[in-house]
Amino acid sequence: MPLILATTEPGEPEIFASIQGEGASVGKPCTFVRLSRCNLACVWCDTAYTWRFTGDNRPHRDGLAFDRTKEQVTLSEEETARRIAALGQHRLVITGGEPLLQAPALARMVAHLRELVPCTHVEVETNGSVPPSPALDALVDQYNVSPKLSHSGNPADLALNPERLAHWAAEPRAWFKFVVAEPADVDEVLAIQQAHAIPGSRIFLMPEGRDSATIRERSRWLAQTCSENELNLTDRLHIHLFGDTRGT
Repeated sequence: MPLILATTEPGEPEIFASIQGEGASVGKPCTFVRLSRCNLACVWCDTAYTWRFTGDNRPHRDGLAFDRTKEQVTLSEEETARRIAALGQHRLVITGGEPLLQAPALARMVAHLRELVPCTHVEVETNGSVPPSPALDALVDQYNVSPKLSHSGNPADLALNPERLAHWAAEPRAWFKFVVAEPADVDEVLAIQQAHAIPGSRIFLMPEGRDSATIRERSRWLAQTCSENELNLTDRLHIHLFGDTRGT
């Protein structure tokens, strides 16, 4: 069963070595593999090329529609593992899109990768609305869970399913990362934290923004908010270094 990956250009899978720009592992060298397809549709999504294909009328602020044939490429699990191993990193970040939509194939890919690079640390980035398969879950070292708040434009019953949130809250490998655009968004975060008894030490607030100026402006007031509520602040380091670009 092949994996469906996003592309950096037509025919080229988005597999690249960089540094982790967000969350608990910020600044650490790693290899990223970006999968295509998502079950949610955030209006501010900076990787809309993974889901907003021609004919998909879910709203996005850019109003762009992407050609699926140019934005997706399929690779075997073995070939994906080989390409990741060839980049020489010992930390893998699986992102998307929503990677857990392809959990069975991902489990087989990670198993192949661990044969090539046994000490690989595996992070999975997820929107928190899709459960991991048991086979994949057994191979994951860290989950970066980013539940989508109301300003994302997603229905709450899909994006903020209480059963799924309870699962991640009880998962010690899970770190929470909430995208925040304005102070009212923090009230939603605090309500979720209280409802599911999530320790503040496992919660990161991240400013929504696709350019350095917006991120810095929002980080200034978010820093005070995090201090007052004993939460963590995360930057978007890759945006400052490379801009809003693919393969970085």
